[in-house]
Amino acid sequence: MRVDKFLHQMNVGTRNQITQLIKKGKVTLNAQRVRNGKTQLDPAQDLVKLGEQEIKYQVHYYYLLNKPLGVISASTDTHQKTVMDIFNKSDYRPDLFPVGRLDKDTEGLLLITNDGDLAHKLLSPAHHIKKTYEATVTGKLDDAVIEKFAKGIELKDGTQLYPARLEILDYNKMEDTTTIHVEIQEGKYHQVRRMFGAVGQKVVNLQRIQMGPLSIDEGLLPGNYRELTQTEVDDLLKLTE
Repeated sequence: MRVDKFLHQMNVGTRNQITQLIKKGKVTLNAQRVRNGKTQLDPAQDLVKLGEQEIKYQVHYYYLLNKPLGVISASTDTHQKTVMDIFNKSDYRPDLFPVGRLDKDTEGLLLITNDGDLAHKLLSPAHHIKKTYEATVTGKLDDAVIEKFAKGIELKDGTQLYPARLEILDYNKMEDTTTIHVEIQEGKYHQVRRMFGAVGQKVVNLQRIQMGPLSIDEGLLPGNYRELTQTEVDDLLKLTE
């Protein structure tokens, strides 16, 4: 691989910026100053530095984003703010994309990556990746609703869903709302809202708090993100083997 192509893939800068860095002698390969961007290297073995900073070779990137309300789950959009607009310039890559989607009025855990193979497996119904949501819904729920979810809700359009686990956390008598956790293994359009609609309730607010082995950090506020740990990446890969 050429040095300039390597640096561009590692998001060091634009092609013109990289050319200038090389001309100024800022780039070294195995402690030797690089004079030509066409110089060949082995990304797995050679040591590349920009000044004193080592540029490590990385193919796939994984981020956990706490998606805020009012932002759409898309890579680009000409009219609305997307989850990719949240990323800092230093972390943004044009090949990153959200795995699945959260509605504009839903917040919470969203995986951002450029690993298309993993994304495909995570979204495949065959792998039954569990997703947990916390929601506030209208009315007071009882064991009968829990049983309906456990058997598999039939939506108003006749769609039969897989069984889901519903946990009632709290009932607010003053507001007549119930806080719940619901665990599903599908990702149909507006699924959680439609599930509660099928039992006569309305979702007031909705947040995804877990997907497979990933969960929202207590200190990761809406609109913030972090890189996955290697353990988290390994757990995701094992989950989809």
